[in-house]
Amino acid sequence: MSARDNERLEYLGDAVLQLITAEYLYKHHPGATEGELTQTRSAMVNTNTLAQLAEHLDLGSYLYLGKGIAKGGGRSLKSLLANAFEAVLGAVFLDAGYDAAYHYYLTLYRSLPSPVRDENFKGRLQQVAQERFGETPVYDSEGARVGAHREYTSVVFAGSEPLGTGHGASKQEAEQDAARAALESLTGSIAPAPMKQPQRTRRSARTPRKKSEPVPEATSPPETAEVVPLPEPRSRQFGEPIE
Repeated sequence: MSARDNERLEYLGDAVLQLITAEYLYKHHPGATEGELTQTRSAMVNTNTLAQLAEHLDLGSYLYLGKGIAKGGGRSLKSLLANAFEAVLGAVFLDAGYDAAYHYYLTLYRSLPSPVRDENFKGRLQQVAQERFGETPVYDSEGARVGAHREYTSVVFAGSEPLGTGHGASKQEAEQDAARAALESLTGSIAPAPMKQPQRTRRSARTPRKKSEPVPEATSPPETAEVVPLPEPRSRQFGEPIE
């Protein structure tokens, strides 16, 4: 492991985090589809969520940063905080195992004051596009210098059909903006669909069982009792009749 960065731990922590969230959602949402599980997992592991968890642990105070980025607010930069949390989770996994990492992450996640909004518009658009068109979205992005800054424009397609256009300071931001615009156009909203709960089958009302009427016993003519003569009492010892 390099002494200068946490990239290897971040790599490990990211893999452990994907498994933790996949297992948790699979067990606790048995009625959800694959697309719904993927969407919810994205909200649990996105940069905003991990940055909030890192802020809860005050990880920004423990980062070794260059003077320039430290003065520029690097300790509160969401991407750095998210990476730091992944590194910590990777370290927990190495030191204490998967179960400890599983409960460590979920305990922190449940302590968040409110659910973090899923801003992975690209992932949600992919789900919608595959359901409606049977196509995976493709992004055509180009960058151009505007004054002293560079701005990117991205157009997202499903097949040959353009779905939305976005702009941003980076290629990734432009693609996310294009996906957001496409979602608004296709669904009228960028809010994620709620997780479906498993439907309970309603039991049909039972019809009351009719009481069975007693079956009359067959009457037969009374039988005449046969008189059987009793044996003559005898002595137990000698077998002679007792007078």
